[in-house]
Amino acid sequence: MSKPSVLLTPKFFLPFLIAWSVLLVFSGMPFGQYMDYGLFSLLGVLGAIFANSTGAGGGVIFIPMFNQLAFTEAQAIATSFGIQCFGMTAGAITWYQHYRQEKRDLTLWHGFNRIILVSTLASIAGIWVIYGYDVASPASLHQSFSWFSLLLGAFIVCSVYFIKPKRESSKLVWFDYIAIVLICLAGGAITAWLSVGVGELLAIYLILRRFDVTMAVAAAVVVSALTVWSAIWQHTLVDFNVYWQVVVFAGPGAVLGGIIAKSLVTYLSARRLKLFFAFWLLVIGTAGI
Repeated sequence: MSKPSVLLTPKFFLPFLIAWSVLLVFSGMPFGQYMDYGLFSLLGVLGAIFANSTGAGGGVIFIPMFNQLAFTEAQAIATSFGIQCFGMTAGAITWYQHYRQEKRDLTLWHGFNRIILVSTLASIAGIWVIYGYDVASPASLHQSFSWFSLLLGAFIVCSVYFIKPKRESSKLVWFDYIAIVLICLAGGAITAWLSVGVGELLAIYLILRRFDVTMAVAAAVVVSALTVWSAIWQHTLVDFNVYWQVVVFAGPGAVLGGIIAKSLVTYLSARRLKLFFAFWLLVIGTAGI
């Protein structure tokens, strides 16, 4: 029987709750606004559950909502990164604990740490090339996000219905390293523009290569978490655009969602998980276009 996440232990949870309470007290917000912004806590929970159960970044939930709330593109991306620093981190810690306690000796998970290392380095390089050279997105956030979601969702559906199942793979070969580096370089660049990208692309590649689906999701979550932490400094120290009132409420909710997500994955089959992921992407992609 798996142990509960370390994030649910009193040693972590009580200091976290106290720190959040202190932050709310010193935020200077009128008490009446707590209810207005409190709804973002639910958004954080939902976004993190989705993100950490599929390997996708939480931006697939947050960006469409922020578009509806008329955030500027810079605010939407920066705020999405801020929330993901909570949710993806909680998910990454929970997934890595799961690996250490239950999966470390399994053959199908032997490449887990190497995938994370190679993917993270490539993703951070990709994201900071965009920031360092100030490379603009080829289209507006709304258009780019919609097309990215639609194409990725369609690709997943095709992989479910048109690719015949084979025995799961456990061994990384030389071309996997090359493919992962190229995919995560591109994924990092896309993440800089959309706040999502690298986790989705990495998870899809690993699934198509017949690696264990749960391992693919776990690796994508950890890489996404490390990537958003590498990027948040651009949106705070360099060019502050975080809508912090939203992050204050959605962030702690995302922590809860990140912890819950692993349990969801263990109850869903690989096929259902991919179709669930694809359905959401197709919906938001079609609606946006």
